[in-house]
Amino acid sequence: MRGSRILGDAVAVARDGVAAALGTGLVGPMRPLQLVRVARAVSRYGLTLATAAEMSAIRYPDRVAIVDERGSLTFGDLGRRSAALADALHHEGLLREGGRLGLLCRNHRDFVIAAVAGSRLGADLVLLSTDLGAPALAGVLEREQVTALVHDEEFAPLLDRVPFAGFRAVSWAGPDAPAPTLDLLGGSAAPPAPSPRGRGRLVIMTSGTTGTPKGAPRDAARLRMGLPVTSLLAALRLRSGEAMLIQPPIFHGFGLGFLAAALALGCTAVLHRRCGPEEALRLVATHRVRVLVCVPVLLHRIMRLPRQTRAESATGSLRVIVSGAASLRPDLAGDVMDEFGDILFDLYGTTETGWATLATPADLRAAPGTVGRPAHGVSVAVLDGDGSPVSEGAVGEVYVGSGLTFGGYSGGGTKATVRGLMSTGDLGYVDSSGRLFVVGRADDMVVSGGENVYPREVEDLLADHPAIADVVVYGVPDDEFGQRLAARVVPAPGTTVTREDLVAYVAGTLGRHKVPRDLEFVAELSRTGSGKVRRPADPPGAASRRPASA
Repeated sequence: MRGSRILGDAVAVARDGVAAALGTGLVGPMRPLQLVRVARAVSRYGLTLATAAEMSAIRYPDRVAIVDERGSLTFGDLGRRSAALADALHHEGLLREGGRLGLLCRNHRDFVIAAVAGSRLGADLVLLSTDLGAPALAGVLEREQVTALVHDEEFAPLLDRVPFAGFRAVSWAGPDAPAPTLDLLGGSAAPPAPSPRGRGRLVIMTSGTTGTPKGAPRDAARLRMGLPVTSLLAALRLRSGEAMLIQPPIFHGFGLGFLAAALALGCTAVLHRRCGPEEALRLVATHRVRVLVCVPVLLHRIMRLPRQTRAESATGSLRVIVSGAASLRPDLAGDVMDEFGDILFDLYGTTETGWATLATPADLRAAPGTVGRPAHGVSVAVLDGDGSPVSEGAVGEVYVGSGLTFGGYSGGGTKATVRGLMSTGDLGYVDSSGRLFVVGRADDMVVSGGENVYPREVEDLLADHPAIADVVVYGVPDDEFGQRLAARVVPAPGTTVTREDLVAYVAGTLGRHKVPRDLEFVAELSRTGSGKVRRPADPPGAASRRPASA
């Protein structure tokens, strides 16, 4: 009986995966020769970026693959350029199968060409944050054993201060860029590189909001990731051929995942090296973007633009907005849907676990603050300190299991696992409808005078105040209570708010024990490249801080 049940589950999973793939256009009718060439690409490269790009080059050679500040590039062009670069790197002995290619680039075509080229050679791709300073970058390059490095010309001065003995090539290069450049390498007529015997891995850095980023390798060839990915694409109603503006950095898992989806679906990936709110609206209008992938801070900044600016922007082509990589506040979600319609989705996951849950527009309306439910192929549980499930509505640690979870940090160590589920490091609870709510990081929870306080709850309340444009709440040491709450607040333009106003506001809604006792007004908050707020490790500066009496 048990074997029959397992077989039945496997058949159901396969059926759902095929249905999702058909619905998105990931698979579809092909001519016999195209089918043979696609099968050959899958056999040669596995489930990698090289295969995604090659599939669309075969199926849609004249369709635009990438749009950036330098114009457009078709899938046929992308295939030829990445193949030529791979051949040159292999022929010159600069990158071979099993090597490690570091990418220190912003969002543009050269990042994609280099990543696909490395994938074609069976090399590991090490995706480097453009936020890294020289000491952290040096440590990451050494720890990850990077053998070749592709970097934008703007980062050459930074790399000149980093001890790196491997090969360097310059991307997004101007006329005076130091050689060699990707264009120069890709322009050589090198013999074709042999098919790789193995599959390269993706090494994605953790956000590093509280320290040096860790490397999280992921084996992209695992077939178990197929159902979660295709289910996500289907739930988001993504379709082949549509224009997709990818605003998050594609060195981050969130942006990279949607780049891979765009390549595989034959969508046009609209990229921009520094995409601010006005630029995002312009790109949506110019390229008739159907899908906007972004971090919450971009939505926040769009909603802070003058109403007239938003009204004059031709954004009627949008039918899907996907937010992810950071917390989406309930008030912001409501404002965005009121402005653009009920087309907003919120994607929750971590670098280590991959995608976990998706909140649909209906979820965000019915249960503000939710991160939604898991889809096919993903298991989510909220567990207590002993690894047992907590009751409905009770807060515990969020654990996730799917084919997207990683196998451990490249420097050693991993996340805690319980019965095949991996810890996200987040605290949350599940409501009566099965929706997950995340209340904050486990290490962000503040115990003040014996009371558990979740900074995100206070953040969400303060963010809803009409005189506050942005806010971060965090814990700091306290001699009397063990810990206390502190907050950095960005006032909304044209408004006036005092510490006393905010103390009364929080105390009257959440209680006096949840009032931040340190309140600092600042011009802006520091964020990572993926839009996450960097939570200060120490109290705000004494010169601009005055304890708020509660």
